Amino acid sequence: MSQAIAPALRFTTICELHDLPIGLGRVFRIGEHSVAVFRTRMGKVFAVANQCPHKGGPLADGMLVGDQVVCPLHTFRFDSANGECDEPGVCPVATYPVELNDGLVRVGVPLN
Repeated sequence: MSQAIAPALRFTTICELHDLPIGLGRVFRIGEHSVAVFRTRMGKVFAVANQCPHKGGPLADGMLVGDQVVCPLHTFRFDSANGECDEPGVCPVATYPVELNDGLVRVGVPLN
């Protein structure tokens, strides 16, 4: 029985926490990754790939429903923790770890 090896990550400071509007997404380019970063009304910050795997919609333009981001093209919901979609048969969206440190937001992306 083999265990999956977690990819090596590079953390990049993208902004200050107060730069993230509550309830809305912002797009950041980190290397080759286009990342949508959100701050929920409960204060949680999370990051997902900015492109919906279903129709390619810009997820940063989507609404938040709790800890889910809703694609603006077709209202599919993606979970902030694991990227899973609420619709059967739709691929999950990539998620990225977020660190908050001294008011700074850092996002980890896989090393390429």
